Amino acid sequence: MDSIYIPHLLRTQNRSLEFEFQESFPDLETLTPIRGRMRVSHKTTYLEVWVQAETIVTLTCDRCLKQYNHRLKVDTSELIWLDVLADQLDSSSGEVEISLDEPVESLHPQGHFLPGDWLYQQLCLALPLRQLCEGPCEPPKPTQIESQPIIDQRWAALQALKPNLPN
Repeated sequence: MDSIYIPHLLRTQNRSLEFEFQESFPDLETLTPIRGRMRVSHKTTYLEVWVQAETIVTLTCDRCLKQYNHRLKVDTSELIWLDVLADQLDSSSGEVEISLDEPVESLHPQGHFLPGDWLYQQLCLALPLRQLCEGPCEPPKPTQIESQPIIDQRWAALQALKPNLPN
């Protein structure tokens, strides 16, 4: 997806840009391309970004370790603050105070919005934390290990001296 120069949104109809997309990301393995609609609206002091998208990803079940397909759907919106000081944010102190009523993200009003990066972040946030396949599954059974003890070769010299020690 191409970046959107924020001042150009002011010249579009309704100060908004809406488009359909079919996208793939190298860092997000999907079985199908990511398809959906996105709208970016300029609201004077902030951008309103909305997306509906879906794809299919292959996940590994946390319980039985088998792979399964999962339909990943995103239907979300976000407000992105337009701030002249967005590029100059000093995070060297380690603390940035943000009110819960304010948008967290900010961009420079003369900068670019990267819809591909934003969509990738939304898809990653939509991945399930607990990845469990559908239906009954059991953890894999542990494999039988031979009854001989595993000897670390770094201790072999001490192991050879052990029979010489008094009981």
